[in-house]
Amino acid sequence: MDAVEKIGLGGGCHWCTEGIFQMLAGVAEVEQGFIRSDPPSDSFAEGVIVHFDPCVIGLPTLVEVHIRTHRATAPFVARSKYRSAIYVVDDNQQKRATDAMISLQREFDQAIQTRVLALRDFNLSDERFRNYYASDPGRPFCRRYIDPKLDMIRRDFAAILPSADDADRA
Repeated sequence: MDAVEKIGLGGGCHWCTEGIFQMLAGVAEVEQGFIRSDPPSDSFAEGVIVHFDPCVIGLPTLVEVHIRTHRATAPFVARSKYRSAIYVVDDNQQKRATDAMISLQREFDQAIQTRVLALRDFNLSDERFRNYYASDPGRPFCRRYIDPKLDMIRRDFAAILPSADDADRA
């Protein structure tokens, strides 16, 4: 991957978010942990940092996957442990993420409550919690909460999953 970008995503449990984005083509790395932004969203909330190749998977696609895999229409709570947000690193990402959400809103009956916020700080989860799904997908939590989301990704976003050739090279 040549020009890798990073973006923060927070919604539901970061174990779920991590597992979802780890399975997408063009994603080089997913760091699981806790993200904060500026006040009033300056308390740490669960989230991930996704490192991606924009030539393989675009930011609008990442935004769409994020919006469709957590409760993006639930009321926004700035200091919540599960803040629904897209954490951007610069003004360019802010515009692209905002434009993607405006475009997606047409497909939802309720207002998308996800906020686009500045990425100010990130702390990695304890190592024992990282790669949660990949390390043991048979856990009851994984089967109940993560597997249905991954099934939806396989069904609705098959075009952005790695090909068999990609898997052979990994």
